[in-house]
Amino acid sequence: MSVHKTAHDILQDPDFKKLSGQKDTISIVLTIMELLLYFGFIALIAFNKPYLAQKLSEGGATTIGIPIAIGTIIVSWILTGIYVRWANKKYDTLVKRVRNKIGG
Repeated sequence: MSVHKTAHDILQDPDFKKLSGQKDTISIVLTIMELLLYFGFIALIAFNKPYLAQKLSEGGATTIGIPIAIGTIIVSWILTGIYVRWANKKYDTLVKRVRNKIGG
């Protein structure tokens, strides 16, 4: 039989603190990485268009900017995948543990 706890008890619970801290850490790290990636690409567009306009091969139509843009999108998907994998393996487990403790 589980015992319902007050909000103060929940906030002081070590598992809740661990859950909150880990979520904050991964959210901040991945957000900073995504912002650096995105704004880095935008800065490259704004300040070095000639570099992005260079052709990958002589006579070719593809410029250096195309694979960089595609890479930006792919890395964004990877960062999302990292968060989803973490959430499925770690976050959900901690949420269940905290819920069991608080009677939720």
